[in-house]
Amino acid sequence: MHDPSSLILPEWILPFLSDSVNFTVPFPSVGSLRMEGSVNHTWPFDMAADSTSLSYWLNITFFLCALIIFVPMFLASFLIWKYEGFNKPKPDREEDQPAKVGYLYKDEAWRTCLKTIHPKWLLGYRLFSFVVLGSLLIANIVLDGAGIFYFYTQWTFALVTTYFGIGLSMSIYGCFINHKGAGDRADNGNLDTERGNYMAVSLGEHIPKASNSNQKYLIRNSAGLWVFIFQIIYQTSAGAVMLTDAVFWLILYPFLTSEDYRLNLLDVCLHSINAFFLLGDTILNCLRFPMFRFAYFVIWTGLYVVFQWIFHACVSIWWPYPFLDLSSSYAPLWYLGVAVMHIPCYGIFALIIRLKHVLLSRWFPESHQSPK
Repeated sequence: MHDPSSLILPEWILPFLSDSVNFTVPFPSVGSLRMEGSVNHTWPFDMAADSTSLSYWLNITFFLCALIIFVPMFLASFLIWKYEGFNKPKPDREEDQPAKVGYLYKDEAWRTCLKTIHPKWLLGYRLFSFVVLGSLLIANIVLDGAGIFYFYTQWTFALVTTYFGIGLSMSIYGCFINHKGAGDRADNGNLDTERGNYMAVSLGEHIPKASNSNQKYLIRNSAGLWVFIFQIIYQTSAGAVMLTDAVFWLILYPFLTSEDYRLNLLDVCLHSINAFFLLGDTILNCLRFPMFRFAYFVIWTGLYVVFQWIFHACVSIWWPYPFLDLSSSYAPLWYLGVAVMHIPCYGIFALIIRLKHVLLSRWFPESHQSPK
């Protein structure tokens, strides 16, 4: 076991952590360590247990925690295999035909929830969000070093930033297609001006291709791989930002920080602004939210925990979150509690989306565009 007052880290890890953590021992007591400095968290750490020893892992505590992590990950993988659309045939469909669970259409990545809201507004919002989130993430790296990615918060923050980066490119493409389609409709409309048949339409409306009794409707193209990736990141981020902020504001900050800890602006932004921007995008966009993609959220968190286990099996070092420490006999209860938190975190976001479509369909029945 390592003596907390003389903790020795491997040389290869020192450059990685030197900019991000500062270990201090509160004398005369040496029973605990505090992590202070650039990561802006201060809470007690128990360094008595050596996580590189076999006895740390070969016990009932780790076995129960492993079950709590791997069983949901296995079930999540099964849901993805069963329902996800990118591993199934994707025939193009007419506009009035509902899609099966797991299917996506190409235009869903950049369409807005109302026909009266031009896609350029969504583009502008995503551009602003990407710049703000990207700037905060870069500032965090510059100030604190690459060690910030030791935390789930930065994993999630980077994921949300990636979502807005991909979404920005999707919106640019969508605005180009929308502009081109508007020009084509204008040209076709001029041919029927004398008959009074032309009416400007938004993408997604039923557009007759021929003026006969057998009207055919606009065929929507199935989504490609990048749209599926974009959708998956969106739904993973939705649950992850809610979990990150909930754990910080409801558990870590009120109960596991030291008395002299003071919030700073960067801390507040890292644990709030990502959810704020994602909710704003949710209000504007027309992305679907099938519940089976909760599986990606489960796998995302599970991968982070497995990463921490592998890292601590190689290096005996403090845990980024005290409830991950397997040396406590209460660890399975902590793991189970945080695992259960995934359900309301994801459910609240799904409820917000459901409420959005219900209200918009009542307030703007002619303009509302719901995923089909």
